[in-house]
Amino acid sequence: MMAWSVSWSWQSPSRISAIESVNGHLCVAYGLELALFNEANEIQWERSMPFKVHAICNADGRIGILAAHAFYLLNTVDGSMVHEGRSSPGGFLQILNRPGGGWVLAGRDGNLHLFDANGIGIRRIQSGIVRRLIGWLDREHLLWQDASGVVYCGQIAQQDKRRVVDSTVWSWVSQITDGHMLLQSADGQLWDGIPHPYGWDALERIEIESLEPLVATRAADGWWVLGIEGHLDHMSSESGEVRIGEGMNLGDLLIRLGRNSMITCRRDGLIRRWVAPHLAEEQRRHRQKEAADAKLARSWDERRQLFQRALAAEDEGRLSRAIELYEALGRKDDVQRLLRRQKGGDSSES
Repeated sequence: MMAWSVSWSWQSPSRISAIESVNGHLCVAYGLELALFNEANEIQWERSMPFKVHAICNADGRIGILAAHAFYLLNTVDGSMVHEGRSSPGGFLQILNRPGGGWVLAGRDGNLHLFDANGIGIRRIQSGIVRRLIGWLDREHLLWQDASGVVYCGQIAQQDKRRVVDSTVWSWVSQITDGHMLLQSADGQLWDGIPHPYGWDALERIEIESLEPLVATRAADGWWVLGIEGHLDHMSSESGEVRIGEGMNLGDLLIRLGRNSMITCRRDGLIRRWVAPHLAEEQRRHRQKEAADAKLARSWDERRQLFQRALAAEDEGRLSRAIELYEALGRKDDVQRLLRRQKGGDSSES
């Protein structure tokens, strides 16, 4: 059994409308309030919004917010308003940050709305009504699911184009996470896909039956799905089925805060933070290895520089200095060779 457990919970004073991970911290919209919880699960900042927030998205130093018919930008550090909102007839449905800076919003008007990093409008792209913004493959290629369930790829460039990724009608799709997306076909089967602009690099069926996903996220140990029954199911084509939170009514909102941390949330205000100690330990070992590798890299870089200085000293005839450097590097053969040169008087050292 995978050792996921609840490490923290919080009851909001009013209904929760949206949650999002902001650089590994938790951003929560409840009532007309927006709050950011830090790593210690304490409120770092809180601010009131003019309308109820229905979508949150994080980018470099900014948080994009959809509330009523408008799009707002907030500063990540203190929640201050970067701009007071851009509105559209009918408002916006969903928001995604764009690789390299900027935002894309799906409008109720059947258009995608592009904004720059500061929330200034760039242009609109006719897309039809979007059921879900799936994610960016790169700065130019955006995936979305249309109202009928088909997945499209839009090329957002000087001349905007769009194409059908494949003609399958999917009843549900997840957002892209770590290059993967989870899909449910009309017959209820679940698939793990790795998309590219023209189709799939891989599309594998997951051997799990009778699951109705509401939302999914991907942790270090693979996909977790929050279904309509209110518990979390783990899925992978290898390990079969693992379930956590059965009988707890976890709600219908799920995000990951990191590779070993997830948040589940009920609309009535109960938030739970799930952690996996075995994944945290694995992550700690990974960080230690990275640090050791970096230290080794620095060591090799320093050795290379010492060797270059030894060669230069030898070329310039400064044999005593070259011997010191070769000794520091443990190059005994070079030390003996230069000692013989010194004895033979082959030195122009001053």
